[in-house]
Amino acid sequence: MSTADDLRGAFLTSSLSDEQLAELIAAGEEQTFAPGDVIFHEGRPAVFLWILLEGQIELTRHIGDRTMALATMKEPGQWAGGLSAWGAPDDHAVSRATGTAVTDGRVFTVPSPELGRLVGDWSPFAKHMISGVYQTVRSIDATARQRESLVALGTLAAGLAHEINNPASASMRAVEALQNTSEYMISGLIDLARQPIGAEQFLELERLRAALKQRSVADDGAMGRADREEAVGDWMDGHGVELAWQMAPVFAAAGADRAWFEELESAIGPDALDPALRWISAATGCTALLTELGEATSRISHLVEDVKNYSQLDRAALQSVDLTAGIESTLAMLAPKLADVEVVREYGTDLPNVEVYAAELNQVWTNLIDNAIDAMDGTGTLRLATSVDGDEMVIEIGDTGPGIDPEVLQRVFEPFFTTKDVGKGTGLGLDITRRIIVDRHAGDVTFESRPGATTAIVRLPLNR
Repeated sequence: MSTADDLRGAFLTSSLSDEQLAELIAAGEEQTFAPGDVIFHEGRPAVFLWILLEGQIELTRHIGDRTMALATMKEPGQWAGGLSAWGAPDDHAVSRATGTAVTDGRVFTVPSPELGRLVGDWSPFAKHMISGVYQTVRSIDATARQRESLVALGTLAAGLAHEINNPASASMRAVEALQNTSEYMISGLIDLARQPIGAEQFLELERLRAALKQRSVADDGAMGRADREEAVGDWMDGHGVELAWQMAPVFAAAGADRAWFEELESAIGPDALDPALRWISAATGCTALLTELGEATSRISHLVEDVKNYSQLDRAALQSVDLTAGIESTLAMLAPKLADVEVVREYGTDLPNVEVYAAELNQVWTNLIDNAIDAMDGTGTLRLATSVDGDEMVIEIGDTGPGIDPEVLQRVFEPFFTTKDVGKGTGLGLDITRRIIVDRHAGDVTFESRPGATTAIVRLPLNR
């Protein structure tokens, strides 16, 4: 059989006129292949249209470090490639898969520019329609994905700013108070130096201050603290101490009692009591402020570490990680949205690390947890569970929302499908989730749902 007969019998080209068929044959050429030959490569520019005439071609895609079979071309007329015919000259449309020959066979190849020219000559309207649809789909897809990324980034940025603002504000308040307290402490020390006390008395004063610092105070509630402050204030007021009620909360919080005050008065005398108490009060306050400042800056440091763990910016793309740590860093990023949500953790023990694209998986946890929070309107119980099932790691993210209708459940992974109000979702979150889990990690993601209990179940292979 001739090439013309083969093309006439192929369903893709069977409806061409004799003149059109002759033009197509003149624009391309027939090629033969043998088992194992690579016809076209995934990721390379789709500069040719490949029309199968005879034989079988297996389509595969590289996912992580594995090659996954997608389909097999075996019907004459099945085609692949040619995407460059519908894009702009600088639009580098690439092949979505690799085509490898399974048997001996033949293909007819047409350069994409020639394909675009022929379709334009034969049916200008169809050419414009195909090009328009191709460019529109690419543009919408790119814009929607960009918007989805910006929405997610905005949510995380707002949450992170909120989380950092609290310890940062506390740090600023502590620094300002520390400056005032330091000046107050120096003033008390100067007044104390003017008193007729010796070195031994001053050492005894420092011993009592240090002893007060080591005291532990039981938390007896607001009423208990108020009673202690009143007792401390009454004692100092009865001994002529100025600013007694200003210093009373500090000494009460530190655990000072009547016996401690009397020991202090006995050690330095009644004349030096006022400046001594002001100095100890200021020194104790400085210690408390430094502790508060340390806790605030430590919180900021932990937030920065959470961001690093979440983004994985300083790590290799593919790495062996503890998935629980990634989930926890995601929870830290979404902390503001979890204010009224009870988080129940059911993490398995002695779970192995899994080789994954960590930053991409953190995007999955973000999408699933964020969806769960939205489903509960920000109030309910979020359940997070990890376990090993055979040769798979299983991650479950559940919520106590109203559930997903069976009709909707069948479409949750469709691109651009969303049940959220306009402006609140693009319908790409779960599509991106599925691509990351299935395409990038050779795993699986499913949903189980009933009123009051919806669970996203992610399965990842332990060994890639």
